[in-house]
Amino acid sequence: MTLVAITYNLKKKPAEGLPGDFYSEFDEKSTISAIESAIRKAGFKTARIEADEKAYIKLKKMRPDFVFNIAEGLRGRSRESQIPAMLELLEIPYLASDPTTLSIGLNKAMTKDMLIQNRIPTAAFQVFYKADEKLLRKLHFPLIVKPLYEGSSKGIKNDCVVKNDAELRKKLSEIIAAYEQPALVEEFLSGRELTVAVIGNDEPIALPILEIVFDSLPPEANPIYSYEAKWVWDTKENPINVVSCPARISPYLKRRIEKIAIQTYRALNVRDWCRIDMRLGKHNRPYVLEINPLPGIGPDPIEHSNLPAMWYSMGLKYEQLINTVLYYAMKRAGINHNFKDSLAVKDLKKYVRRANRKAR
Repeated sequence: MTLVAITYNLKKKPAEGLPGDFYSEFDEKSTISAIESAIRKAGFKTARIEADEKAYIKLKKMRPDFVFNIAEGLRGRSRESQIPAMLELLEIPYLASDPTTLSIGLNKAMTKDMLIQNRIPTAAFQVFYKADEKLLRKLHFPLIVKPLYEGSSKGIKNDCVVKNDAELRKKLSEIIAAYEQPALVEEFLSGRELTVAVIGNDEPIALPILEIVFDSLPPEANPIYSYEAKWVWDTKENPINVVSCPARISPYLKRRIEKIAIQTYRALNVRDWCRIDMRLGKHNRPYVLEINPLPGIGPDPIEHSNLPAMWYSMGLKYEQLINTVLYYAMKRAGINHNFKDSLAVKDLKKYVRRANRKAR
């Protein structure tokens, strides 16, 4: 029986002195269990390997036939590439993008440079290594400040939107010190925030577009998908609905966003799946904020995993998501398996069209 290993990092409480969101990219045990259950139902034998310092030895000894990789890595600006690099050395095929794409994707500035080279719209930006560096003339307040090498809204708090030089310098100092890395300063786009998942390889498909809705946030909240919006204000006791899927947008804007998403997917050589975050600027023009080639896939909507929310909007189950992307990844690797719960390209397109029609 074909052995599929799952590589991952588990959430844990940060040690004293680390930011409270230090491990927010990591996954819950419930997510790993849901993935494993879906893979077993597809007829595979499974194993779990946590992506720590012992992972290489375990992979070398186990020699799985395929790896379902969602590991974020332990440390460094190329941490998402750690497991894929090990797997390439061992010649073990795996799910999702290769080390180069993952390294670029985690580096917001490098991603934006690639977008600019491929004429894909992205907001103007500047990288700050020190808080007292001069602000470029092309950047005008308000601005938003983010850690350069993070995902899952790490370091993006409500006060990251800055309206003057004093607020900018204060936030730069905080982020550079807390995360021990440069900060990205970006033009703040005041329009709607949208995210779209793309799945596949030879014929990538954009799933129904999801909108982040800020209307229900507290009055003092800035209109951003901040750490507070995800984990502080939205609680089990007082849930806040911050997503709408499929997004209620014009057919023209939907086509424009889908086109940009697939252009981005191909420009950065993404494989199997990805989530691409966008924001609207003047005249409803979409701009790419960042890419997530290791998208969050928590099965429970309260975990703020937007890709599964897009999938559920089509009336599909979590097991179908896992086995569809596994089917595409194994096909890319030349592994044949009789999947029962996966959707071929033509079938997935039908579900996407049906969900988008219902949203009109």
